[in-house]
Amino acid sequence: MTFHRRSILIACSSLILGLGAVGAQAAEPIKIASIQELSGTGATAGTNFKNGMDLAIKEINASGGVLGRQIDVTHSDTQSNPGVAKGLAQKAVDDDVFAVFGPGFSGSILVSMSETKRAQIPNFTGGEAASITMQGNPYVFRTSFGQQVSMPKAARYLAQNLKAKTVAVIFVNNDFGKGGRDMITKALEGYGAKVVADISTDPGKLDFSAPVLQAKQSNADAVFVYLNEEESARCLRELKKQGVSKPIFGETTLTGQKVIELAGEAANGAQAHIGLSVDAPVPTMRAFRARFEKAYKYVPDHNGIKGYTSVYLFKAGLEKAGKVDRAALVKALHGLKVSAAQYPGALMDVTINENGDLDRESFIVEVRNGKQEVKEILPALSKK
Repeated sequence: MTFHRRSILIACSSLILGLGAVGAQAAEPIKIASIQELSGTGATAGTNFKNGMDLAIKEINASGGVLGRQIDVTHSDTQSNPGVAKGLAQKAVDDDVFAVFGPGFSGSILVSMSETKRAQIPNFTGGEAASITMQGNPYVFRTSFGQQVSMPKAARYLAQNLKAKTVAVIFVNNDFGKGGRDMITKALEGYGAKVVADISTDPGKLDFSAPVLQAKQSNADAVFVYLNEEESARCLRELKKQGVSKPIFGETTLTGQKVIELAGEAANGAQAHIGLSVDAPVPTMRAFRARFEKAYKYVPDHNGIKGYTSVYLFKAGLEKAGKVDRAALVKALHGLKVSAAQYPGALMDVTINENGDLDRESFIVEVRNGKQEVKEILPALSKK
């Protein structure tokens, strides 16, 4: 009898230990890597993206995680250098992370995504160069519009609303800038408008007097500015200094919160097509802004929104997949439709297409009295 009882106790103990081991295994966190520009010319963008990610992860973990598991993130700094970014992507692969977020600079993701593709690791990026999702990489997913989506919308507004027949384009000479310049030039041609001044500038440029003078002397109907955030602010100040009175138009980076702060009064009057704005008349967006400001004591720009929503898209994809499995996640993300009503963290209804590009509403904004004001809401391409 004693032997029998002892056997039952041993069996029960083994069962409890086994269940405990299974529970511990199931509760292992989902390891992800964040590779961002935290220093160098991309520090504004990268820091905002990182903070947005951290806020989303904190919220998701507090509400029980994803499929019962917490998210564990490791942040790394690319120093705004493509070579460093590639090395960090290699390290993330060696560390066997489940997914990679970043880098955000187009030039960096274009060289680093070969590493995540080789390891079949899902890779979310804020990079906007059209070529990122035109290479047939099934593991890369955008967190913002690509230039092939945004530039036609910008060109339409320049030609139809601003009545611009001629445009001076000031762009930054890197993968991001050159891709945007090519796309806006092509899109403008479709509306019968012509680029009469094609003005290249170096990344990190401090003095915009010569580029602005060249744009001014072209006597173009409008000036299209496509630069990184700090460069955009310097360009806006120079445009005001030289008394350029023609419409100044751009994309998301021209009228971001950091640009407005750095440019001061010179930002007033600048207009842009943007995919994301904390000033958009969208309740979920306004609520996000309040939470971000409370956490970090400053107003986020579009990069903060990218970082925040990328984690919620990751969550939505995993929950559609029904399991923490890379291949299942990749399959679930392609064609994924996310409703902001079901996932408020997505902030807006959004669809991810088969190339990894996003489709959702966007906005035409103008800076007035130091803040973005939405002039027009543009529908998602699928709803046109």
